[in-house]
Parts: sequence; C-alpha cells; structure tokens
Amino acid sequence: MSAKTAPRWDPGAVPTFWINHASRLLMRHFEQRLRPLEFGMAYLPVVIALEEHGPLLQKQLAEYAHVEQPTMAALLTRMERDGLIQRQPHPDDKRATRISLSAKARERLPQAKAQLEEVAEQATAGLSERERATFMALLRRVVDNLEPASGD
Repeated sequence: MSAKTAPRWDPGAVPTFWINHASRLLMRHFEQRLRPLEFGMAYLPVVIALEEHGPLLQKQLAEYAHVEQPTMAALLTRMERDGLIQRQPHPDDKRATRISLSAKARERLPQAKAQLEEVAEQATAGLSERERATFMALLRRVVDNLEPASGD
C-alpha cells in the first residue's frame, strides 16, 4: 500500500504571496525615503488626519488611524519626541488635550509626500494608465474581501 503524499504547495504560485512580497518591499522603500525627514509610515495616518482636520483629540486620531488608544498614545509619544506634533490643552475640557502638527511637520510634509509618490511611481513603472486602474480595482476587491463587514 503506497502512502499518498500531499501536493507540494508553491507560495510563488498564489497572488497572496506576491501581494505580501510587494508590500514588504514598498514599506522598506517608503521607510528609507522618509527616514531622512524624520517621518515613518506609522506616522502618516496621524499626519494626514491633522493636516486635513486641524487639531484633534487622541481618541479621534485613533479612530482615523484604525488603532486602539494605547497604540495611538505610544505613537503620539514618539511623534512628540521627534518634534512632529504639539499638544495643547483643550479650551473647553481641562482633562483633554488637542494634538496638532508642529511647524517642522508642516514644513517637511510636502517632501514626504513627494518621496511617497516617487516610490509609487517606481513600483508601477511600465504599467499603462489602464493597467494601473485595473490593478487598483483588483487590489481594492482583495481588501474588500478581507475587511470585516460593517457592524462586525
């Protein structure tokens, strides 16, 4: 009697392997480009929310970034250490603190965005506009398939 062997799994034959590999490479390139500006990829949801909405509470920033409060507290501590945010007392609630971008962050943000754009262009070099649109649509479907439904 011969033992059946399980089919060999080839990670490179499934798109999820390549999505993960591309993500890791992108993050490495983004971090390398942002490091000289004293930015990090983890900072971007906070920086963008503050740029778009002005001063916010920690709780609001945690919601924008889709992270828990303790994670946001640690992130804000690092950002304050790096001189990217400022904390001010809330004018109406003495227990609350409003967080805003520092002058340093506002000054460097255009450079950071330009660096991110350069990496995105490098990653999609050789793709036509139609291919880029198709690629984006397919990645969005993958994300939609994996994100929990509303209310979960």
